Amino acid sequence: MKVAVFGAAGWVGRAVLENLASHHQIRACDYGPQAWEKAGPWSGGEIVHSDISDYDSVDRALSGMDALIHTAVYFGSHDKNDLGPFQINLKGLWNVLEAARHHGIDRIVHIGSCHVEHPRGIFFSADVRRPDASLYAVSKRLQEEMCRQFHDAYGTSIAVLRPCSIIDSRLRLSKYDATLEAGSWGTGLVCRHDLAEACRLAIEKDDLGFQVLHMAGAAEADQYCNTREAREILGLEFRGDLDQFR
Repeated sequence: MKVAVFGAAGWVGRAVLENLASHHQIRACDYGPQAWEKAGPWSGGEIVHSDISDYDSVDRALSGMDALIHTAVYFGSHDKNDLGPFQINLKGLWNVLEAARHHGIDRIVHIGSCHVEHPRGIFFSADVRRPDASLYAVSKRLQEEMCRQFHDAYGTSIAVLRPCSIIDSRLRLSKYDATLEAGSWGTGLVCRHDLAEACRLAIEKDDLGFQVLHMAGAAEADQYCNTREAREILGLEFRGDLDQFR
């Protein structure tokens, strides 16, 4: 398949590119050359510079694609007037979903965000939403609802993957480049390479419908969220060595 990856130069996006490389034809989408400065050069497919907050830019980026993986995210700041969560997380995702509909793309993966352990002890099924209310948390919950709405309205096949703490167990790094040592373990950890594998499996699965699936590599996570269902639906095996951080 021809697969567009948004946020391709980011922490998760680069792992997705690596995972897709031997399976699919890739179009790597990010906002400009500066997005690749930290991640370093990539030559595994086509690179497209696309402003996710601009519909026409996104529409052009999706032309000719069969599937898309949306990893782009804006984490926000302490500025109450910061428009990034609205322009990138919300308008950006709407642009992606609407342009995908325009091009007839029916295999979509969106990287959401959620706790693994609910603060009130409720089991996190697909229907239990994240309860916190920071601007970032609200925008991520609204993204999930937007995906649900597009599926309900148009029948679009969408998998929302809910990671909590995304690390690289191979490099022993957090997404902020902090070195992870023994004692860094938590039930919310997931290796970004496992998350990337889940993305690929989700776009390859026929008749997926709408799924909201938690991504956590620890066996204990099954007590708190629907990671067991995620493994069964996608045929996923979490391979990241998290025990080294206990």
